[in-house]
Amino acid sequence: MDKAIQHPSEILPNQTTPNSSYSQFLNFDTCQPSFPAVFLLITAYILVTMVGLFGNLCLIVIIKRQKEAQNVTNILIANLSLSDVLICIMCIPVTAAYTLMDYWIFGEAMCKISSFIQSISVTVSIFSLVLIAIERYQLIVNPRGWKPNTSHAYWGIIFIWVFSLMISVPFLIFHQLTDEPFKHLSFHSDFYKNKVACIEAWPSITERLIFTTSLLLLQYCFPLGFILICYLKIFVCLRRRHSKIDRMRENESRLSENKRINLMLISIVVTFAACWLPLNMFNVVFDWNHEALMSCNHDLAFTLCHLVAMISTCINPIFYGFLNKNFQKDLIGLVYHCRCSASQEEYENIALSNLQTDVSKGSLKLNNHPPENA
Repeated sequence: MDKAIQHPSEILPNQTTPNSSYSQFLNFDTCQPSFPAVFLLITAYILVTMVGLFGNLCLIVIIKRQKEAQNVTNILIANLSLSDVLICIMCIPVTAAYTLMDYWIFGEAMCKISSFIQSISVTVSIFSLVLIAIERYQLIVNPRGWKPNTSHAYWGIIFIWVFSLMISVPFLIFHQLTDEPFKHLSFHSDFYKNKVACIEAWPSITERLIFTTSLLLLQYCFPLGFILICYLKIFVCLRRRHSKIDRMRENESRLSENKRINLMLISIVVTFAACWLPLNMFNVVFDWNHEALMSCNHDLAFTLCHLVAMISTCINPIFYGFLNKNFQKDLIGLVYHCRCSASQEEYENIALSNLQTDVSKGSLKLNNHPPENA
């Protein structure tokens, strides 16, 4: 998740043996991807970038324009979309170009900033999902306890951005440009003359392994484990409540609404985890046994893993749009610029938080219903 622009062929000699580091260049001609493969990869990256940018920007604008939509969960979803927009702008084009070209053209500043921004964005995304899980847990499982409001949401967003900046600082420090990998090429030496690579230059292998392993735990394993526990408890609570409530239409409607919202949020989390799993596995192999990746298939494997991870930027607007009729209505209005003089439409009340919506208030009443077998 953290080494989106690192290639095993671009490790400094003081980090591993030079012969193994540059071995993939010995048969450089056979390592060149075919034109159809490059075309398909570029097309896929462009498609993911456009869908991610358009969908997330629309989602942010719609949430901002709807006062009734500015509740805890929607604010956190907008923050999640903002981090995805940063990845689409700062990381996807740079990483795709670097992987396909095998040399760096974006300057030293972007060498440091690109991985720094991606690490921040991934951390912000996963901890936004953590805060959403906490909010849903309090609303459904512990309705009489502490209830987060919009002020808490903004403070939570500030905290996770500051935390993400702090743990991503090593990317600014240890990324640098070097021409070292290209000095050992026996073929195409003229073409790669004056070319540079963007690499991580750590003082020692041990320090690099400690940092990358800690980041994997902080950005992926621990947060997803916490989210899983929260949603399992929510699932058990809703299932128990469904068996106890009276079969009144009002109660059934509110319970179904809660289930639909939770389905949307769980879908976002599960798909996010699945998208980032291949790249995380690739990075684990790279960190602990990078010689296993020294082949002409390395770039293709990395690119496919990275492309799957970048699909995560499309998750938020896709699932939100599929399961939220208000979003679909507003998206059509936004695309065709028909909202200027349109009269206010009667929106379907979708409770994504515990405040400012009728269904949310109803959910609280439902949650406060005394259990029959107390």
